[in-house]
Amino acid sequence: MDDEEARTRLLDAAEELFYRHGIQAVGMDRIRAASGVPLKRLYRLFPAKESLLTAYLERRDRRWLGSLRTAALAPADPAARVLAAFDWLADWFAEPDFRGCAFLNTYGELGAAAPEIVRTHKTQLRALLADLTPDRPPTLADQLLMLVEGATAVASLNPGSDPAHRAREVAELLLDASRPTG
Repeated sequence: MDDEEARTRLLDAAEELFYRHGIQAVGMDRIRAASGVPLKRLYRLFPAKESLLTAYLERRDRRWLGSLRTAALAPADPAARVLAAFDWLADWFAEPDFRGCAFLNTYGELGAAAPEIVRTHKTQLRALLADLTPDRPPTLADQLLMLVEGATAVASLNPGSDPAHRAREVAELLLDASRPTG
């Protein structure tokens, strides 16, 4: 096993265990056992749990935002793009292993000690929502972000697509209310 394969195995194990059980409940030995990577190599690749946590969140950020961006940019119409983002959320919320937002979960556990990627992820999500609504007031992106985050929090307590559907309905109202006149 080369370092690239070991890194992938470690990140896969960290993602599964951190997302399912929480960061503080999972030790490095448990990640080593789940990944099959020797402890010496684990610590050579990730000298501390914080570096593994950051790498896991950075990888999740790229995948999550990339998938959402692809789904949202599929329609040609900007309003339909926003609604497609909520449809994507509905699919995500309905996944059997859905446990809420990994970034908010991390912040909830670690508070101010959470890695900077947590804040960066939310900034990038807001920027994506702004990109989907270029002809609308900038405050719309903030409102949509609150809808996304609220729906995600509700879905983490009551898994299923319904919170995304309700948030989509509110997003439609916001889109109608912010429609450019002229």
